[in-house]
Amino acid sequence: MPTGGLTGVSQDKAEFAEFFAASWESCLRAVAASSGNMTLAEDQTAEAFARAWASWRKVSRHPAPAAWVVRTALNAGASWWRRRSKETALACHDVVAVDGQRTGLDSAVLAALRRLPARQREVIVLRVFLDLDIDTTARQLGIAPGTVRAHLSRAFTALRNELTQATTMEAER
Repeated sequence: MPTGGLTGVSQDKAEFAEFFAASWESCLRAVAASSGNMTLAEDQTAEAFARAWASWRKVSRHPAPAAWVVRTALNAGASWWRRRSKETALACHDVVAVDGQRTGLDSAVLAALRRLPARQREVIVLRVFLDLDIDTTARQLGIAPGTVRAHLSRAFTALRNELTQATTMEAER
């Protein structure tokens, strides 16, 4: 009996395991920076990696598999928020902010990122955290490269202004 199919599955498992090990932290950091909620980011990232494994043959041929995972995680988060908006909140106990120590990011930067509009956060996450080029970022978000540049410029300007202002206020104290 031929074992060619089994070898393909073993190879897929090995490739996915390597991808997972190399990408988990950067994907989680990107999703956490975008969502502002570490617990939710962990859930979304895990869900996205599960979906990546389920479609590994397709995802492995994607030009930027890590970006695919982040985009899928962000989409899962958007779906979560849509479902959640229909629920009645019982308390604010379930909101867990992103911890700068867990992500390796400065808490002031994380706070400033959270205040950006969603699309600007997504562009920053893909361009800066995952180091994708403009064209790949545009394809991932389904927008034109010029729109990516515009969102990136606006986001950097807003971040620079907010962080400069925070630094100035801190120095005056």
